[in-house]
Amino acid sequence: MALIVQKFGGSSVADAESIKRVAKRIVDTRRAGHDVVVAVSAMGDTTDELLDLAAQVAPIPAPRELDLLLSSGERISMALLAMAIHSMGYEARSFTGSQAGMITTADHGAARIVDVTPVRLREALDEGAIVIVAGFQGVNPDKNDITTLGRGGSDTTAVALAAALGADVCEIYSDVDGIFTADPRVIPRARKLDTVTAEEMLELAANGAKVLYIRAVEYARRHGVLIHARSTFTANEGTYVLGEGMADPRQSSKESAMADVIGMEEPVVTGVAIDQSQAKITVVGVPDVPGSAAAIFSLVNKTGANIDMIVQNVQSAQPGRTDISFTLPKQSAVEVLKVLTAEQETIGYDSIVHDDQIGKLSVVGAGMRTHSGVSLTLFEALSTAGVNIEMISTSEIRISVVLRGDELNQAARAVHTAYGLDSEIEATVYAGTGR
Repeated sequence: MALIVQKFGGSSVADAESIKRVAKRIVDTRRAGHDVVVAVSAMGDTTDELLDLAAQVAPIPAPRELDLLLSSGERISMALLAMAIHSMGYEARSFTGSQAGMITTADHGAARIVDVTPVRLREALDEGAIVIVAGFQGVNPDKNDITTLGRGGSDTTAVALAAALGADVCEIYSDVDGIFTADPRVIPRARKLDTVTAEEMLELAANGAKVLYIRAVEYARRHGVLIHARSTFTANEGTYVLGEGMADPRQSSKESAMADVIGMEEPVVTGVAIDQSQAKITVVGVPDVPGSAAAIFSLVNKTGANIDMIVQNVQSAQPGRTDISFTLPKQSAVEVLKVLTAEQETIGYDSIVHDDQIGKLSVVGAGMRTHSGVSLTLFEALSTAGVNIEMISTSEIRISVVLRGDELNQAARAVHTAYGLDSEIEATVYAGTGR
């Protein structure tokens, strides 16, 4: 008998029929002799609808009340799912995040998990019940306030439960068969991966891959949780995300030992990720003296914006001047532009340029550490496709480039083919959102 944590996203529980289908999947796991804990998201677009409703009654909703409102979406899902399981003859108990012992910081809308005390969950499991937990939410013990975890909150809830309960695996269900070499909506011949390292998955998630959220992957890597990303709509095995020292569950111990002896080669590039959620800001004509960059990014930091890529170019036409470009989330750009414009005279730059029509393309692979020519393949593929590169950033296992947003999909297809990642068959997307 294993303890399995399962997470079902909004598209998996979008309506009554979907909830019944998920309930059957959960009951089948229980029939197989396993203990089951489930983290569930709000139905379909419920969270977005609640946000729209809040905006209609208050231009700037009070954060505490907004968290209370948003947490209701997952509560609806958990109760309906428990009812569906009961109708199949199995006991199920639903718990809110606070009832499940999900302890968080006090940051409404972006709380972080600081501890999990699943006492009631263990009691329910010991009594033979299937446990259903509302994802995306917890409680801050200082004021006993309900909090929400922000983007990726339900994935993070599932992984945190798996870590706290010592689960054998955390299954993250969505509307695709696993983790692919690229987004199958953009590249239909993207290939499903059997396994991916946590390190690679972190880079893919950070650079636009949507099937898993970076917070959940990082939590799993830190706490040694095995993630299995798979589809709600089939019984097929998906993709295992392997942390350090983890073996492929598909292999027997003998096969794993043989692989260690042989030292199997890693693929050079594991996947291609794209991201159109960023904007680029260029501060033109900055004095090329110590402290200028620090002054700029000190102001940016005060807005809370997360900076991704940074490039500095010395101007040949204006000695003693430099241009500093950086990328950041589109929704953060307005506030950053405001604070930088207010301090133009103090910093002494000439002008500022905002560009929200960019796209970022990243190639990721642990094999890049030991193979030369990876960047050349990327640049040749983009050149052949007639795509111009505006910025470049690298890490040990990633190369990212910024280019025009309307050329991003074309570029991704060209690069995917250039690295030999295309499959012979087209991938299936069952519901259309990737979650």
